[in-house]
Amino acid sequence: MIWSALADLIVVVHFAFTAFVIFGGFLTWRWPWLALVHLPALAWGCWIELSHAICPLTPLENHWRHLAGEAGYGEGFLAHYLVRVLYPPGLTWHIQQELAALLVAINVVAYVGLVRRRRPRP
Repeated sequence: MIWSALADLIVVVHFAFTAFVIFGGFLTWRWPWLALVHLPALAWGCWIELSHAICPLTPLENHWRHLAGEAGYGEGFLAHYLVRVLYPPGLTWHIQQELAALLVAINVVAYVGLVRRRRPRP
């Protein structure tokens, strides 16, 4: 039971981290210091997306699911939980590059907004 609960907790943490990577730049409008945490998370998210690597949270979740007697999954977290939500059918390398570019563009908008908010008005 505890292993299953821990695996579920990892899923929640993974979803939260993914949302933070995508939209965390907008949180810097309220808490500018958060950029020190968000920018490395954004770099990690882009690297995972473009390198086809698997986030370390995925094997940890699978390990805890196996300890609980549940089936894990072979693909990464996003592929397992979010493919139908975030990724269109027939995902290609080109589409993944576009998604990574969209991720960067969202955060460029966020950080441009931060700079504009922090700049003194004449």
